Amino acid sequence: MDWGWIGRNLDLIGGRVLEHVALTAPPIVIGLVLSIPLGYWASRSRVARSILLVLGNIVYTIPAIALLVLVPVLLGGAILDPVNLVIALTLYALALMVRSAADAFAAVPHDVVSSATSIGYSAWQRFFAVELPLAGPVLLAGIRVVSVSTVSLASVGALTGIENLGSFFIDAFQRQFLTEALVGIVAVLVVAAVFDVVLQLLGRLLMPWNRRNRRAAENPALLRTPPIGGVA
Repeated sequence: MDWGWIGRNLDLIGGRVLEHVALTAPPIVIGLVLSIPLGYWASRSRVARSILLVLGNIVYTIPAIALLVLVPVLLGGAILDPVNLVIALTLYALALMVRSAADAFAAVPHDVVSSATSIGYSAWQRFFAVELPLAGPVLLAGIRVVSVSTVSLASVGALTGIENLGSFFIDAFQRQFLTEALVGIVAVLVVAAVFDVVLQLLGRLLMPWNRRNRRAAENPALLRTPPIGGVA
């Protein structure tokens, strides 16, 4: 490990980290937002589920390099445009998240949905107040997997000239310089870990009921109703 090279290139490393984050954060967010209505639709229709999941499997099996070349051909853009990588990563994220979203909404208890309907909730009220919150934990688990996958896949963009942490791997191979490859690997792992921590914190902030349920599962005594007057 050449620590001197690392010290001399901190600005370069920091810049590549920021480039990597800028390329990976939008696909994660867009994939989640688009997967919610598609996953909900898939959970309500067997035909839609079959079609969407098959399409997702097909998209995810397309090699990353091939997709990066295909996107600018279809859209008419420049092959070195970073937008191509964002679009490709969004397609991969959506392919993974639609299945997770469909499973999340399918797991919502039918009795709860029926109860919400019987007390007068409209379809929109039932979705936002009942179904989406109950599907939240599974959605969170799915987006965490997508986050790690997206951060890793983004490195492939360096093969088409899109600057990010993957550029360290290309340079290291060309120069036979192991330090640069190790820096790239560690940086990708750190970015993935930071994304995962951020998603966990957002999950705790937006879904406090999930934290209470987890504590109750770990300590069943919390589920017991306190005796009247405090007498056991």
